[in-house]
Parts: sequence; C-alpha cells; structure tokens
Amino acid sequence: MKFSKYGVTMAKEQELAALMKKLQINEKDIKEKFIRSNGPGGQNVNKTSTCVYLKHLPSGIQVKCQNQRSQALNRFFARRLLAQKIESLLLKTKSKKQQEIEKIRRQKRKRSKRAKEKILRLKRRQGEKKKFRSKTLIDE
Repeated sequence: MKFSKYGVTMAKEQELAALMKKLQINEKDIKEKFIRSNGPGGQNVNKTSTCVYLKHLPSGIQVKCQNQRSQALNRFFARRLLAQKIESLLLKTKSKKQQEIEKIRRQKRKRSKRAKEKILRLKRRQGEKKKFRSKTLIDE
C-alpha cells in the first residue's frame, strides 16, 4: 500500500484530486495557514502548528481542521471538507450535519396553541373511556 504526501493512501489522494478537478478547485485559489491546535494531544499539539485553515478565494468558503495530530492528515481532511462544502454550495443541497441540526431544532420547538388544545382534548377523551371501564361501587 503506497501513501501520498498527506499520509493517506494513494487511492484516497487520487479520489480527492478528481473531486477537486470536477469542482474546478485549483490549489492556487486556496489560501492555506497553519495554526496551533487546542484540546487533547499533549506536547505535540502545544508545540507544533497542526491545525490547518483553508480559504477558497473565489467563493470565500473557510475551513478549519484539527481532527488529527498530524499536520499532513489535517491538510488532506481540510481539503476534502472544503470540496464537500463547495459541492453542496454548487448543488444547493444541505449537508448531513446541517440537516441533523435542523431536525433537532424542529423536534425541540414548542407546539402551537392549537396542537396543545388537540392533545389535551384527546387526553380528556381517553380519561373518560378509562372511567367507564373501572368498576363503580354501585355495580358491586
């Protein structure tokens, strides 16, 4: 198994290159910076700049990646994330992460007054049914 300059397999590297070519993303259009990461990782994170910041100049999309302790891997993942964001922008589709956020927001929002009244009406009806099922003192 051969590895590329990013520390990933050549197949993944070629797949990313093909995606970037398809989306017409050129390396010269990408501004790249290296920043010190934060969080777990110990001395490696504190002493080296492993966090990768990419900005696609034509679209203005910015990406920051500090998933791995290796700068090379972070460069690969940042480019892949940038390509995915540009692709979703071109196709005008929402990413899975954005869809999950919106789903949770819909689940947490308050019910309307009409919906609350309907639920209470159904609960009352169910309670009345249960009252009829119970044994009364007169029946015994």
